[in-house]
Amino acid sequence: MNLAEVFTAIEGPDAPVEFVAYDGSKAGTVGSDIRVELRSPKAVELILSHPGQVGLARAYVAGELEIRGDIVQMLELLWSRTKNHRMSWNSRVQLVKQFGPDTLRAITGHRGEAPPEEKKLRGRRHSKGRDAEAIAHHYDVSNAFYRRVLGPSMAYTCAVFPTPTSTLEQAQEEKFDLVCRKLGLKPGMKLLDVGCGWGGMVLHAARNYGVDVIGVTLSEQQADWGQRAVIDAGLHRQAQVRFQDYRDVEEGGFDAISSIGLTEHIGKSNYPAYFRYLYQKARPGARLLNHSITRFNDSGKVFHRNSFINRYIFPDGEMTGPATIMKAMTGQDWEVVHEENLRLHYAKTLHAWRANLENSWDDAVRDVGERKARVWRLYMAVSEFGFQRNVIQLHQFLGVKTTAEGKSTMPLRPDFSPAHALPGLNRYSSDSLLR
Repeated sequence: MNLAEVFTAIEGPDAPVEFVAYDGSKAGTVGSDIRVELRSPKAVELILSHPGQVGLARAYVAGELEIRGDIVQMLELLWSRTKNHRMSWNSRVQLVKQFGPDTLRAITGHRGEAPPEEKKLRGRRHSKGRDAEAIAHHYDVSNAFYRRVLGPSMAYTCAVFPTPTSTLEQAQEEKFDLVCRKLGLKPGMKLLDVGCGWGGMVLHAARNYGVDVIGVTLSEQQADWGQRAVIDAGLHRQAQVRFQDYRDVEEGGFDAISSIGLTEHIGKSNYPAYFRYLYQKARPGARLLNHSITRFNDSGKVFHRNSFINRYIFPDGEMTGPATIMKAMTGQDWEVVHEENLRLHYAKTLHAWRANLENSWDDAVRDVGERKARVWRLYMAVSEFGFQRNVIQLHQFLGVKTTAEGKSTMPLRPDFSPAHALPGLNRYSSDSLLR
């Protein structure tokens, strides 16, 4: 059996992509816009070292598996076919026997060391030290690299596109402003932004809404960048970005709390403590905006703890369904007053990030190395596909800490449209973007 025959056994005889292997065999549709190449026996060894997405990722990151053309398009073409054509364990073993003893040892348990791009954390799960290590693995990569991928906003969360033709920078500005509008920010209020990243929300809220803001992040590189941006903007008297665990924030009595992209990192078992902590930091009548990635199927189980994303991108990351998050919020006395699913906006955001990466590929490789750049190319493509296919979603939950008398401070029919932003806000201007 040659490799093309193996590919045909998995994908069928009329696969819509072209397949080419190092042994000279070919399969699929010749001339397709998508071409999958296995470059050496090492590719087979890596794929079979951990059957499934991790093995494929190992081969791709090493450059032994190449995909010519758009990865998202390839996933669209092969998704349903692969689900219906799975090789049995016995078939895998027969394949390994044919392609060498090293791969047989790999598949039977002697897998060797994982590549350095796969992070293995130490210590108790979701302890402060382990959380800091997980965040550093992903975010302390290279600010220059992130600037190329994310653009001037340096916003690494789902943007909100006010129109289908809005730019990424306009959409990120709209995301921050939407959060501000939902929180009902006004001059003089105190805002806590947990998991603040490079400080985009901190700057937007301080500059455009006149609030006093504390932002905290476990990434030292993010904190350095964000605090410099605050100083450069002349906002250091009312805003700060700290290198700090949110659990160590001593201040309290906040009028509003934003959590944009942090819940995925804290772990399902810690949801009650997380939302209780934020509740204790808020004054009566305060609002909480929780913005996080969720999965579509809310079975209550942790999602893909041993997946490519978990091993390469977000160690210890956990995705649950929206109902689980909402239950955790209400269980800690937050009254959930509004919910919104921005799934398709995240697909557009990732598409824009992927375009930025491809347009600056050579510079990105110089920033972080080719293997790391390939990790990112694969990760963003897989994520975009997941949002397109409704495998994963992005939900915003707005909660209120009601008073002892049950008052919520919310209007009867809240309107979060841009028309209700503060007068004089110069939305989408280049001057308001984080530099």
